[in-house]
Amino acid sequence: MSPPAIRHPGLLLGEGHPDVNENAEEMLFGFWVFLMSDAIVFGLLFATYAAMLHGTAGGPGPKTLYDIKSAFMETLALLSSTFTYGMATLSLKYRTRGGSLITWLLVTLGLAVIFLGLEVHDFISMLDKGGWPERSGFLSAFFALVPLHGLHVTSGCIWMIALIGQVAVYGIDKDVKLGLLRLGLFWHFLDIVWIVIFSVVYLGGLA
Repeated sequence: MSPPAIRHPGLLLGEGHPDVNENAEEMLFGFWVFLMSDAIVFGLLFATYAAMLHGTAGGPGPKTLYDIKSAFMETLALLSSTFTYGMATLSLKYRTRGGSLITWLLVTLGLAVIFLGLEVHDFISMLDKGGWPERSGFLSAFFALVPLHGLHVTSGCIWMIALIGQVAVYGIDKDVKLGLLRLGLFWHFLDIVWIVIFSVVYLGGLA
């Protein structure tokens, strides 16, 4: 097996594109740097939330505001989208016209929309209970952290829609495969961040 196949197996699914391996090397390294910088931002927000968890200033706290069942459903939806995105990538190995790829991407997009819908519902419910961001340090920290992740998921959905359009117009070319590699890194990163949010924010807040 050649070294490029080890570095970027996604480029070799379906029709091979060995000519873009060097570009992929630089591009994916740069994207990893971006993800690590994003991880630092989330790390700082997690630290802020942990420091402000008990700073409710007499207002509503986690046990009053959090809906653990809804958060668990969000977790299932987002983790399921990781599986379907993986299936979308693997579909390149057996299909060349993009139909199977688009189908799996649409399923992934649907699961992400379900996640976002449940999350928005949770935010509205918290606001109805008096959980406004300016009410306390705890709520300010919460609304700085959790909606930021939701904004990332929304950005991923927009990116996925653009990729679907690219496949529909141009087919599965090297640019589509590079886009899938980068979006895959981004999507799995968001899943990891959400697992930490669910564990630290929701489970930790209700402990």
